[in-house]
Amino acid sequence: MEWLDILSNVLHPSVSVYLVIGVLVGVGIGTLPGLTATMAVAILTPLTFWLQPEQGFAMLIGVYNSAIFAGGISAILINTPGTPASIATSFDGFAMTRKGEVGLALGINTIYSVIGGLFSSFVLIIAAFPLARFALKFGPAEYFALAIFGLSMMISVSEKSILKGLLIGTLGLLISTIGLDPMLSSPRYTFGNIHLMEGISFIPVMIGLFGVGEVLHQIFENDQKVRSIMADNTIGRIFPTLGEVKRLLPSTALSSVISVVTGAIPGAGGDIASIICWDQAKRMSKKPEEFGEGSIEGLANTCLANNGVIGGAMTTMLTLGIPGDAVTAVLIGSLMMYGMQPGPRLFVEHADFVKRFMLLMVLANIVILFVGLLGAKLSVKILKVKKEIIWMLVLLLCVIGSYALNSSFVDVVVMSVAGILGFFFRKMEFPLGPFILGMLLGRLGESNLRRALALSQGSYSIFITKPITIILLIAAILSIVIPLIKEFNKKKTVQIH
Repeated sequence: MEWLDILSNVLHPSVSVYLVIGVLVGVGIGTLPGLTATMAVAILTPLTFWLQPEQGFAMLIGVYNSAIFAGGISAILINTPGTPASIATSFDGFAMTRKGEVGLALGINTIYSVIGGLFSSFVLIIAAFPLARFALKFGPAEYFALAIFGLSMMISVSEKSILKGLLIGTLGLLISTIGLDPMLSSPRYTFGNIHLMEGISFIPVMIGLFGVGEVLHQIFENDQKVRSIMADNTIGRIFPTLGEVKRLLPSTALSSVISVVTGAIPGAGGDIASIICWDQAKRMSKKPEEFGEGSIEGLANTCLANNGVIGGAMTTMLTLGIPGDAVTAVLIGSLMMYGMQPGPRLFVEHADFVKRFMLLMVLANIVILFVGLLGAKLSVKILKVKKEIIWMLVLLLCVIGSYALNSSFVDVVVMSVAGILGFFFRKMEFPLGPFILGMLLGRLGESNLRRALALSQGSYSIFITKPITIILLIAAILSIVIPLIKEFNKKKTVQIH
């Protein structure tokens, strides 16, 4: 079946209607803090069992893509990421809202999320097998080097104080060690509590730090700045200017590649990709001091990375049967529910379905573009609601989102503790980015370090004899050294003047 015939098939109302429904549901779920894309896909998968495969996956693909994009809406409006992938969006998105550029922030979130999604979808169509083969080369040594490279970003995301960033990043690393030992399965730092056997869940911590922590901070500060921005009915321009687009082109082009490759690596999702892309954009920028203060460069690159990983994750999932992230793990179950086994044979036995799948990815992003731009004014109405109502609603959603993850009250307690910590971190001006990196990458780095040493019988030469590992470790060293040199030169220049 030719591509044009397949396109006409997926554009048929019997399929496209489910795609639009999926996008709308994903936007609603993604905007609400704590209700992740994984949860949305998992909930909807049983409901699609009674549909044809292309109809069911039209809905699931729509939910997946739009929920990731929509997580940036709440990150921009109330500084509470709707999904983990939108953590870095809050770095500059909320700052733009405070500056009165809420319309532009929402426009950039929509446009660059769609650009990232479309780019990764076309990569999926054109280069699925090469990317999957590259990801297959990653063994324990490569994963450890990747974790070290990610952890090296602590320096760049430490904002005003590198020391504070390293301290809080170390705290994140320590928390990642709670639970069963990754090699021996013996309990560590659980204090006999069976609820801590699987470690501290990342989602409740994220909800607490960025949701509850932000609410407590706003209550304490009683900040009227955001409210005054929306006193009238205008939100300002939504589209970036041609000059701004040209300025964003070099960094966003690099972020497109980084996000797709990151997505193709199992376990490295949009949260990690967006922080890496934010960091690389800051290094390339002529105005790095604006990052974290409302930089459109920082926002555009993180939004692009959020959805840019999806095509890479889908590549690994479809061609190898290996989930690139939590959502694709659920989608593997969905494929098997329809009697299709992800892997190389899928491209032979169900070639037509794979092509429909790829085109649905493209169409989902086009629908998101229209929904996002047309709904910008509607979504911003949340800022016109009384702040007390928003605070109560956000806290309620934080509790629901934390509990719904594992139906565990312990997660609600974890979220509450993280919220209190998040408030004090803000008051003491501790950056949250390094904490997130430490918690995300700590277990990945530790488990793969020990696996690599087990394979090499204790020899550390395994980390300097593999090309991918060497490149990642050199990149990590440069990521640490270059910011320190810049900081030293800046202080030296100040002293001279």
